[in-house]
Amino acid sequence: MRKISKQAGFTLIELIMVIVILGVLSAFALPRFADLGGSARSATISGVAGSMKAASNIAHAQWLAEGDATSVLVTLEGTGIVMLNGYPTIAGIMLAAQITAADFTIAAGVVTAQGVTAASLAAETCSVEYTEATATVAAIVSAPDVSAC
Repeated sequence: MRKISKQAGFTLIELIMVIVILGVLSAFALPRFADLGGSARSATISGVAGSMKAASNIAHAQWLAEGDATSVLVTLEGTGIVMLNGYPTIAGIMLAAQITAADFTIAAGVVTAQGVTAASLAAETCSVEYTEATATVAAIVSAPDVSAC
């Protein structure tokens, strides 16, 4: 006599349905658990710091190339940049680096990425600061601490 054995296991359709359901669940759950906003803000602030440093150096190089130590204005790509001691002023660096209030929060030379948390602001992170040049010190762009963005 022959034994007829029943095959145990899942059908291909059942396996595909489980995979589809898991995929849909993960598509909705992943954005809730993974906050990529902090990474975007830290990259933005690092980019702003780099653009401010580059714009400051380019404007200073233009000021030196013109050879007029008394000049308080240089022209970069058709835009007049106000200079102080051979480097852009706070208003001048915002023009030279093309940083606008539409994209960033700007107050007294401190540029902050929009959307930062109150804790980040309290810890003075997620921002970059531009300090105008003095008669003896070149303009300074602070290195941003983006660890808590």
